[in-house]
Amino acid sequence: MNDTAAPHGLHHVTAIASDPQRNVDFYARTLGLRLVKQTVNFDAPDSYHLYYGDAAGRPASLLTFFPWRGVPAGREGAGMTRATAFSVPPESIGWWHARLAGLGVDVTAPARRGDEEVLSLRDHDGLAIDLVAAEGDTRSGWDGAAGIPAEHAVRGLHSVTLAERDLDPTASMLTELLSMDAGASTAGGAVRFGMAGGGAGAVVDVAPGVADRGWQAGGTVHHVAFRAPDLTTMTAWQHALLDRGVPVTDVRDRQYFKSIYFREPGGVLFEIATDDPGFATDEPLLELGRALKLPPWLEPSREQIAAALPPLRVP
Repeated sequence: MNDTAAPHGLHHVTAIASDPQRNVDFYARTLGLRLVKQTVNFDAPDSYHLYYGDAAGRPASLLTFFPWRGVPAGREGAGMTRATAFSVPPESIGWWHARLAGLGVDVTAPARRGDEEVLSLRDHDGLAIDLVAAEGDTRSGWDGAAGIPAEHAVRGLHSVTLAERDLDPTASMLTELLSMDAGASTAGGAVRFGMAGGGAGAVVDVAPGVADRGWQAGGTVHHVAFRAPDLTTMTAWQHALLDRGVPVTDVRDRQYFKSIYFREPGGVLFEIATDDPGFATDEPLLELGRALKLPPWLEPSREQIAAALPPLRVP
């Protein structure tokens, strides 16, 4: 068993999109998340990396995108994240259904999944998003979106669902290496794993029995990141994983957090990311997301990078 504590919860989920402007319009306008950072993919700086979250871009509120123009559509399947869920107030599910349906979004009617009421929808690239009526989630979300009253605002990430051929290898990593608590099966047949008490923002559901392998491209999740409070804790995770024979990257500087990456046995790419320093490190809190920000090592190439990126109209 691993001697370190479980991750504090989800840090962020990163997905692949196609058109960056349509991505901004959907997540910042339709869902009312705050665009907290316009930057680039540090490994491919000719494309954006867009971050959405709550007012300050706090960990466990963040959904981020690599929007690659012309990317083909991906395919859901084993070794992929099936759905990313956000938490909304229980009394807001009907309001959200009416709003999304009225805007022409591909959304289902509210449905019960065990003790939870859930709306399922897809963005313009086909990415699966759930809105979960979460009791006891006291986070405030982002109340600056036009047309979305503060009492209905999305609170932050609720959970992710992994699609797997086999449950046991993934379950063993989550419990034995990442110290998560295994719970009962959900209404859909997935097994729920919790971190830090397993509340909203600290849940991983694993759905086994998926035969066909998925294909990562547009409309699919690239990776799932978990929270480490600081670099010391993240480094301890790195060493613990290496000691158990799990290939792990070196520490990567992502400007707003430090990261390590590894794959779980079913194939989903995991990241552990530090909470600090956060998104106000290179621009004031009130100005988050309004301008292109680059890390110091890319600043000398700002003119060329900016010329390769399409302009964005930001709410």
